[in-house]
Amino acid sequence: MASLVRHVTIDCADPFALAGFWAKALDGSLAEDDEEGDPAATVESAGASLLFIRVPDPKTAKNRVHFDLQPQDRTRDEEVERLVALGATVLADHRRPDGTGWVTMADPEGGEFCVERSRAERVATGDE
Repeated sequence: MASLVRHVTIDCADPFALAGFWAKALDGSLAEDDEEGDPAATVESAGASLLFIRVPDPKTAKNRVHFDLQPQDRTRDEEVERLVALGATVLADHRRPDGTGWVTMADPEGGEFCVERSRAERVATGDE
């Protein structure tokens, strides 16, 4: 059997705070033993396990890997609004007049990610 990905690991300045953002964004949960000030924090969610690790170096360039989020119970636009309320920022808006496209966002530490259309939105336009 091949290897499995156990965690996606993200370097950051404040593991507990950033893990808290992603736990809310992904409707996941922090590990029970994670506390503010810890050098690492883990988020468990239906889609992935994320491990946030404190590093001394600030983010200096575009991510080489990023998440593409697909809302499960709301539209892309509703999800963008929800994530902004949680502390994300919109970096680039690639939504088109026909409803296709995506939004590039940043988490509270500047990590880029995208929000795509929900599956229901894709089916409604014949894209699934």
